[in-house]
Amino acid sequence: MGERTQIRRLDLGYFVRPASETGGPEPRVEPVLAYLVRHGRRTLLFDTGIGHAGPETEAHYRPRRRDLRDALSAAGVDLADVSLVVNSHLHFDHCGGNPLLPGTPVLVQGVELATARSGGYTADELVDFPGATYEELDGEAEVWPGVWIVPTPGHTAGHQSLIVRQPDGTVVLAGQAHDFASEFGADHLARRAARDGVAEPLPGYRLWVDRVAEFAPRRVFFAHDCAVWEPVEGGA
Repeated sequence: MGERTQIRRLDLGYFVRPASETGGPEPRVEPVLAYLVRHGRRTLLFDTGIGHAGPETEAHYRPRRRDLRDALSAAGVDLADVSLVVNSHLHFDHCGGNPLLPGTPVLVQGVELATARSGGYTADELVDFPGATYEELDGEAEVWPGVWIVPTPGHTAGHQSLIVRQPDGTVVLAGQAHDFASEFGADHLARRAARDGVAEPLPGYRLWVDRVAEFAPRRVFFAHDCAVWEPVEGGA
């Protein structure tokens, strides 16, 4: 790449996932993380934090928000500096700050936007707010030189991740493609075992992992996990 690219993680608060959704006896507190990508003079925001989705959702998840403006200010950026938004998907905890950015292009998979507009999926006012400007994608797109959007369906049908080539290795901003770095690691190893010809039975893995692996990621970041996945030395 001819232009230097910087990535900064933004803490936009947390929510409490109830025990009924954790698979265990206790609730779990999960962070809500967004990412600021500065590419030369251009600035991209990957996810925008927790929106308000009504009293029932508030009571269910008990979110605590950090204002997007405060998080950006701490990173030396204003709302006006953001030239592009990429949402991993349109659930309320990933697109909550979008209404603060009217007129700013929002890149989203067409199937995700259609689902969000079908009702009962997310908070409608976080999707079609005054000044909402969407650019719908149907698959992969190279946003800027060395900055790619790649579909990573599973959590939602229209989920997408951002891939950024860096001089010291490719970075993947995976959103909620997996909830945890360890889950991505498990899929990555399942793929490795299959490619090594290990006999069945083997666990399956999400097929988009094949495409992400083609970028040879050195670091993978997530929306609800502060842990970062890195490959084992020598692992493919």
